[in-house]
Amino acid sequence: MLVRRYGWDGLLLEVDDPAAWFRALRAARERGALSCEEIVPAARTVLLRGVRGEPRWADLAPAAAPPAPPQQVDVAVHWDGPDHDAVAAAWQTDPARVLRETVFTVAFCGFAPGFGYLTGLPERRWLPRLASPRTRVPAGSVALAGPYAGIYPRSSPGGWQLVGRTDAVLFDLDREPPALLAPGTLVRFTDA
Repeated sequence: MLVRRYGWDGLLLEVDDPAAWFRALRAARERGALSCEEIVPAARTVLLRGVRGEPRWADLAPAAAPPAPPQQVDVAVHWDGPDHDAVAAAWQTDPARVLRETVFTVAFCGFAPGFGYLTGLPERRWLPRLASPRTRVPAGSVALAGPYAGIYPRSSPGGWQLVGRTDAVLFDLDREPPALLAPGTLVRFTDA
């Protein structure tokens, strides 16, 4: 792990397993072993914002933290995306079957409020982004790119391969918390 100062009261941790560190740091904060305002995982880092005091990293490592049971969200999907057949040809099997059988984990959030980067696809299922992005991807589109699956929370441009759509509301300011998917959440796709 490499620790870098980030502003007045932040630390940026470069770690080998950001999801495990996120869970361990969140558990440490809950038991009072870490004092900070915010813990933000990303693809290769974890940002601690509003850190008070110097953390004892040996006490906070993933192996030192008892894992909290993860929350699970089931997402019902209509498997009719415009790239469904191309993904089926690339995988030589039904994408709906593969995605229903995979338990995904929200590794981190970004791109748009409510967009979770879902990990869990085996490397042989990784797909490239489209050569030319779409100017408009409908809200609720279930998509694949590289090692990730994701669901577009609102209509936006995008270059991921679209295999289905859901009616799930991924981000709602009138809900607590507003985002349906948070880092560490398990996600299962089901048939709509």
